[in-house]
Amino acid sequence: MSLAAPSLANDLPTIRAAVLKIGTVNWELATITENGLDRANGFVLEVQPFADNSGTRIAVEGGQADMAVADWIWVARQRAAGKDYVFIPYSKAVGGVVIPASSSAETLADLAGGKIGIAGGPLDKSWLILRAYAQQKYDMDLKSETEQVYGAPPLIFKSTMGEEYAGSINFWHFLAKNKAAGMRQLISVEEAGQALGLDTNTPLLGYYMKESFLADHPGLEQSFFEASRAAKDKLAGSEDAWVSIRPRMNAATDAQYDQLRADWIAGIPDRAPVDEAAADKMLSLMSDLGGPELVGGATSIPAGLFADVK
Repeated sequence: MSLAAPSLANDLPTIRAAVLKIGTVNWELATITENGLDRANGFVLEVQPFADNSGTRIAVEGGQADMAVADWIWVARQRAAGKDYVFIPYSKAVGGVVIPASSSAETLADLAGGKIGIAGGPLDKSWLILRAYAQQKYDMDLKSETEQVYGAPPLIFKSTMGEEYAGSINFWHFLAKNKAAGMRQLISVEEAGQALGLDTNTPLLGYYMKESFLADHPGLEQSFFEASRAAKDKLAGSEDAWVSIRPRMNAATDAQYDQLRADWIAGIPDRAPVDEAAADKMLSLMSDLGGPELVGGATSIPAGLFADVK
Protein backbone atom coordinates (compact mmCIF):
# COMPACT_ATOMS: atom_id res chain seq x y z
CA MET A 1 0.00 0.00 0.00
CA SER A 2 1.22 3.49 -0.79
CA LEU A 3 1.03 6.41 1.58
CA ALA A 4 -2.34 8.06 1.81
CA ALA A 5 -2.19 11.29 -0.15
CA PRO A 6 -2.46 14.32 2.17
CA SER A 7 -5.07 16.91 1.40
CA LEU A 8 -2.50 19.55 0.56
CA ALA A 9 0.31 18.97 -1.93
CA ASN A 10 2.69 20.87 0.35
CA ASP A 11 2.19 18.19 2.98
CA LEU A 12 3.71 15.53 0.78
CA PRO A 13 7.16 14.29 1.86
CA THR A 14 9.94 14.95 -0.64
CA ILE A 15 12.55 12.44 -1.82
CA ARG A 16 15.64 14.15 -3.18
CA ALA A 17 17.32 11.72 -5.58
CA ALA A 18 21.01 12.19 -6.36
CA VAL A 19 21.73 10.60 -9.74
CA LEU A 20 24.28 10.69 -12.52
CA LYS A 21 23.37 13.38 -15.01
CA ILE A 22 23.43 10.87 -17.89
CA GLY A 23 22.56 7.74 -15.90
CA THR A 24 19.96 5.33 -17.28
CA VAL A 25 18.05 5.50 -14.00
CA ASN A 26 16.84 8.89 -15.20
CA TRP A 27 14.61 7.08 -17.67
CA GLU A 28 12.60 5.59 -14.82
CA LEU A 29 12.69 8.68 -12.62
CA ALA A 30 11.54 10.91 -15.49
CA THR A 31 8.68 8.50 -16.15
CA ILE A 32 7.71 8.81 -12.49
CA THR A 33 7.72 12.60 -12.39
CA GLU A 34 6.33 13.29 -15.86
CA ASN A 35 3.36 11.01 -15.21
CA GLY A 36 2.73 12.18 -11.65
CA LEU A 37 3.43 8.73 -10.24
CA ASP A 38 5.21 10.26 -7.26
CA ARG A 39 2.27 12.44 -6.15
CA ALA A 40 -0.17 9.62 -6.91
CA ASN A 41 1.73 7.57 -4.33
CA GLY A 42 1.96 10.29 -1.71
CA PHE A 43 5.37 11.94 -2.17
CA VAL A 44 7.23 14.42 -4.36
CA LEU A 45 10.35 13.29 -6.22
CA GLU A 46 13.09 15.84 -6.84
CA VAL A 47 15.96 14.73 -9.08
CA GLN A 48 19.38 16.25 -8.49
CA PRO A 49 21.97 15.57 -11.25
CA PHE A 50 25.63 14.93 -10.45
CA ALA A 51 28.70 14.44 -12.62
CA ASP A 52 29.88 11.23 -10.98
CA ASN A 53 28.92 8.51 -8.51
CA SER A 54 31.12 9.89 -5.77
CA GLY A 55 29.07 13.07 -5.86
CA THR A 56 25.81 11.20 -5.41
CA ARG A 57 27.22 9.21 -2.50
CA ILE A 58 28.60 12.28 -0.74
CA ALA A 59 25.22 14.00 -1.18
CA VAL A 60 23.35 11.18 0.55
CA GLU A 61 25.92 10.76 3.29
CA GLY A 62 26.00 14.47 3.99
CA GLY A 63 22.23 14.92 3.98
CA GLN A 64 22.01 16.98 0.78
CA ALA A 65 20.03 14.15 -0.85
CA ASP A 66 17.84 11.34 0.42
CA MET A 67 18.44 8.66 -2.19
CA ALA A 68 20.96 7.46 -4.75
CA VAL A 69 21.59 4.33 -6.83
CA ALA A 70 24.16 1.59 -6.24
CA ASP A 71 24.53 -2.16 -6.38
CA TRP A 72 23.44 -3.93 -3.22
CA ILE A 73 26.90 -5.37 -2.56
CA TRP A 74 28.24 -1.83 -2.14
CA VAL A 75 25.24 -0.94 0.04
CA ALA A 76 25.86 -4.07 2.15
CA ARG A 77 29.46 -2.99 2.65
CA GLN A 78 28.33 0.45 3.83
CA ARG A 79 25.75 -1.03 6.21
CA ALA A 80 28.30 -3.44 7.64
CA ALA A 81 30.52 -0.42 8.29
CA GLY A 82 27.80 1.22 10.35
CA LYS A 83 25.86 3.34 7.85
CA ASP A 84 22.09 2.88 8.07
CA TYR A 85 21.51 2.44 4.33
CA VAL A 86 18.51 0.42 3.11
CA PHE A 87 18.30 -1.05 -0.42
CA ILE A 88 15.16 -0.88 -2.60
CA PRO A 89 15.31 -3.05 -5.78
CA TYR A 90 15.57 -1.31 -9.15
CA SER A 91 17.12 -3.49 -11.87
CA LYS A 92 18.73 -6.85 -12.57
CA ALA A 93 20.37 -5.59 -15.78
CA VAL A 94 23.96 -6.76 -15.98
CA GLY A 95 26.70 -6.71 -18.57
CA GLY A 96 28.58 -9.43 -20.33
CA VAL A 97 31.30 -9.96 -22.90
CA VAL A 98 30.95 -8.67 -26.44
CA ILE A 99 33.29 -9.54 -29.28
CA PRO A 100 33.83 -8.13 -32.77
CA ALA A 101 31.48 -9.40 -35.45
CA SER A 102 34.53 -10.76 -37.27
CA SER A 103 35.66 -12.85 -34.27
CA SER A 104 35.49 -16.63 -34.50
CA ALA A 105 35.35 -17.04 -30.70
CA GLU A 106 32.55 -19.24 -29.40
CA THR A 107 33.40 -19.41 -25.68
CA LEU A 108 35.47 -17.52 -23.13
CA ALA A 109 38.19 -20.13 -23.60
CA ASP A 110 38.68 -18.83 -27.14
CA LEU A 111 39.80 -15.46 -25.76
CA ALA A 112 43.01 -16.97 -24.35
CA GLY A 113 46.02 -14.92 -25.41
CA GLY A 114 43.85 -11.93 -26.29
CA LYS A 115 43.23 -8.55 -24.75
CA ILE A 116 40.06 -7.89 -22.73
CA GLY A 117 38.79 -4.37 -22.12
CA ILE A 118 37.10 -3.98 -18.73
CA ALA A 119 35.05 -0.98 -17.62
CA GLY A 120 36.25 -0.50 -14.08
CA GLY A 121 39.04 -2.14 -12.14
CA PRO A 122 40.16 -5.63 -11.13
CA LEU A 123 37.26 -5.82 -8.64
CA ASP A 124 34.56 -5.20 -11.25
CA LYS A 125 31.77 -7.60 -10.28
CA SER A 126 31.03 -8.75 -13.82
CA TRP A 127 34.70 -9.55 -14.35
CA LEU A 128 34.86 -11.54 -11.10
CA ILE A 129 31.78 -13.61 -11.97
CA LEU A 130 33.11 -14.31 -15.46
CA ARG A 131 36.46 -15.36 -13.99
CA ALA A 132 34.72 -17.78 -11.65
CA TYR A 133 32.66 -19.15 -14.53
CA ALA A 134 35.71 -19.66 -16.77
CA GLN A 135 37.47 -21.49 -13.95
CA GLN A 136 34.50 -23.79 -13.34
CA LYS A 137 33.55 -24.38 -16.98
CA TYR A 138 36.93 -24.51 -18.72
CA ASP A 139 39.42 -24.85 -15.85
CA MET A 140 40.75 -21.56 -17.18
CA ASP A 141 42.34 -18.74 -15.23
CA LEU A 142 40.89 -15.90 -17.30
CA LYS A 143 43.11 -13.37 -15.56
CA SER A 144 46.43 -15.07 -16.30
CA GLU A 145 45.48 -16.30 -19.78
CA THR A 146 44.37 -12.90 -21.11
CA GLU A 147 45.65 -9.34 -20.94
CA GLN A 148 43.30 -6.94 -19.14
CA VAL A 149 42.94 -3.27 -20.00
CA TYR A 150 40.90 -1.30 -17.46
CA GLY A 151 39.26 2.00 -18.24
CA ALA A 152 36.24 4.25 -17.96
CA PRO A 153 33.10 2.85 -19.64
CA PRO A 154 33.06 5.36 -22.55
CA LEU A 155 36.73 4.67 -23.31
CA ILE A 156 36.23 0.90 -23.28
CA PHE A 157 33.16 1.34 -25.46
CA LYS A 158 35.04 3.35 -28.09
CA SER A 159 38.05 1.02 -28.10
CA THR A 160 35.73 -1.96 -28.46
CA MET A 161 34.10 -0.41 -31.52
CA GLY A 162 37.56 -0.12 -33.03
CA GLU A 163 38.11 -3.87 -32.55
CA GLU A 164 41.10 -3.18 -30.31
CA TYR A 165 40.10 -5.99 -27.95
CA ALA A 166 39.36 -9.68 -28.36
CA GLY A 167 36.49 -9.10 -25.94
CA SER A 168 35.03 -6.33 -23.84
CA ILE A 169 33.18 -6.17 -20.50
CA ASN A 170 31.13 -3.06 -19.88
CA PHE A 171 27.94 -1.73 -18.31
CA TRP A 172 24.81 -3.01 -19.99
CA HIS A 173 23.88 0.19 -21.84
CA PHE A 174 27.29 0.49 -23.49
CA LEU A 175 27.08 -3.16 -24.50
CA ALA A 176 23.63 -2.49 -25.97
CA LYS A 177 25.20 0.10 -28.25
CA ASN A 178 27.98 -2.33 -29.15
CA LYS A 179 25.38 -4.93 -30.09
CA ALA A 180 23.40 -2.37 -32.08
CA ALA A 181 26.54 -1.77 -34.13
CA GLY A 182 26.77 -5.47 -35.01
CA MET A 183 29.01 -6.81 -32.26
CA ARG A 184 28.18 -10.20 -30.81
CA GLN A 185 27.58 -11.05 -27.16
CA LEU A 186 29.74 -14.04 -26.29
CA ILE A 187 28.20 -14.61 -22.86
CA SER A 188 26.22 -12.53 -20.40
CA VAL A 189 26.96 -12.23 -16.71
CA GLU A 190 23.46 -13.62 -16.19
CA GLU A 191 24.35 -16.85 -18.02
CA ALA A 192 27.62 -17.15 -16.10
CA GLY A 193 25.85 -16.52 -12.81
CA GLN A 194 23.25 -19.18 -13.52
CA ALA A 195 26.00 -21.69 -14.29
CA LEU A 196 27.57 -20.83 -10.93
CA GLY A 197 24.29 -21.56 -9.18
CA LEU A 198 23.43 -17.93 -8.47
CA ASP A 199 19.88 -16.61 -8.59
CA THR A 200 20.20 -14.09 -11.41
CA ASN A 201 16.75 -12.70 -10.73
CA THR A 202 18.25 -11.03 -7.67
CA PRO A 203 18.20 -7.31 -8.57
CA LEU A 204 21.80 -6.14 -8.45
CA LEU A 205 21.03 -2.43 -8.71
CA GLY A 206 18.77 -0.47 -6.43
CA TYR A 207 17.94 2.76 -4.73
CA TYR A 208 19.29 3.29 -1.24
CA MET A 209 18.05 5.59 1.49
CA LYS A 210 18.95 6.10 5.12
CA GLU A 211 16.96 4.05 7.59
CA SER A 212 16.69 7.17 9.75
CA PHE A 213 15.06 9.05 6.87
CA LEU A 214 12.57 6.24 6.31
CA ALA A 215 11.78 6.10 10.03
CA ASP A 216 10.72 9.74 9.84
CA HIS A 217 8.36 8.87 6.96
CA PRO A 218 6.66 5.54 7.73
CA GLY A 219 5.65 3.65 4.62
CA LEU A 220 7.67 5.84 2.27
CA GLU A 221 9.82 2.97 0.99
CA GLN A 222 6.71 1.11 -0.16
CA SER A 223 5.25 4.28 -1.69
CA PHE A 224 8.43 4.88 -3.68
CA PHE A 225 8.53 1.21 -4.70
CA GLU A 226 4.94 1.48 -5.97
CA ALA A 227 5.90 4.48 -8.11
CA SER A 228 8.97 2.66 -9.41
CA ARG A 229 6.94 -0.41 -10.35
CA ALA A 230 4.26 1.73 -12.00
CA ALA A 231 6.97 3.38 -14.13
CA LYS A 232 8.35 -0.04 -15.07
CA ASP A 233 4.87 -1.23 -16.08
CA LYS A 234 4.42 1.84 -18.24
CA LEU A 235 7.81 1.46 -19.93
CA ALA A 236 7.31 -2.27 -20.45
CA GLY A 237 3.93 -1.81 -22.08
CA SER A 238 3.85 1.55 -23.83
CA GLU A 239 5.77 2.77 -26.84
CA ASP A 240 4.59 6.30 -26.06
CA ALA A 241 6.38 6.14 -22.69
CA TRP A 242 9.67 5.56 -24.50
CA VAL A 243 9.04 8.28 -27.07
CA SER A 244 8.75 10.70 -24.15
CA ILE A 245 12.15 9.83 -22.70
CA ARG A 246 14.04 9.13 -25.95
CA PRO A 247 15.84 12.52 -25.81
CA ARG A 248 17.40 11.36 -22.52
CA MET A 249 18.66 8.07 -23.96
CA ASN A 250 21.61 9.35 -25.99
CA ALA A 251 20.67 6.91 -28.75
CA ALA A 252 22.42 7.98 -31.95
CA THR A 253 20.49 5.55 -34.18
CA ASP A 254 17.19 3.70 -34.22
CA ALA A 255 19.16 0.46 -33.74
CA GLN A 256 20.69 1.81 -30.53
CA TYR A 257 17.31 3.01 -29.32
CA ASP A 258 15.68 -0.39 -29.97
CA GLN A 259 18.50 -2.31 -28.26
CA LEU A 260 18.61 0.01 -25.25
CA ARG A 261 14.87 -0.27 -24.80
CA ALA A 262 14.87 -4.07 -25.15
CA ASP A 263 17.77 -4.54 -22.72
CA TRP A 264 16.30 -2.13 -20.15
CA ILE A 265 13.00 -3.99 -20.18
CA ALA A 266 14.85 -7.33 -19.88
CA GLY A 267 16.42 -5.96 -16.69
CA ILE A 268 13.09 -5.47 -14.90
CA PRO A 269 13.14 -7.83 -11.90
CA ASP A 270 10.15 -9.81 -10.70
CA ARG A 271 7.99 -8.00 -8.22
CA ALA A 272 8.97 -9.94 -5.13
CA PRO A 273 11.00 -9.46 -1.94
CA VAL A 274 14.73 -10.00 -2.41
CA ASP A 275 15.66 -13.62 -1.68
CA GLU A 276 18.18 -13.08 1.11
CA ALA A 277 19.52 -16.64 0.96
CA ALA A 278 20.25 -16.22 -2.76
CA ALA A 279 21.81 -12.81 -2.16
CA ASP A 280 23.95 -14.24 0.63
CA LYS A 281 25.27 -16.89 -1.76
CA MET A 282 26.27 -14.18 -4.24
CA LEU A 283 27.88 -12.12 -1.47
CA SER A 284 29.87 -15.16 -0.36
CA LEU A 285 31.20 -15.61 -3.91
CA MET A 286 32.10 -11.92 -4.15
CA SER A 287 33.87 -12.18 -0.79
CA ASP A 288 35.84 -15.21 -1.97
CA LEU A 289 36.86 -13.51 -5.21
CA GLY A 290 37.31 -9.90 -4.13
CA GLY A 291 37.98 -10.18 -0.43
CA PRO A 292 37.67 -7.26 2.02
CA GLU A 293 38.77 -4.82 -0.68
CA LEU A 294 35.42 -5.46 -2.38
CA VAL A 295 32.97 -6.37 0.38
CA GLY A 296 34.62 -4.78 3.41
CA GLY A 297 33.17 -6.33 6.55
CA ALA A 298 30.04 -7.62 4.80
CA THR A 299 30.85 -11.32 4.74
CA SER A 300 27.14 -12.07 5.17
CA ILE A 301 23.96 -10.08 4.54
CA PRO A 302 23.67 -7.34 7.19
CA ALA A 303 20.33 -7.40 9.00
CA GLY A 304 17.91 -4.84 7.59
CA LEU A 305 19.78 -4.37 4.30
CA PHE A 306 16.79 -4.99 2.04
CA ALA A 307 13.72 -2.78 2.38
CA ASP A 308 10.54 -4.55 3.34
CA VAL A 309 8.73 -3.84 0.06
CA LYS A 310 6.31 -6.18 -1.67
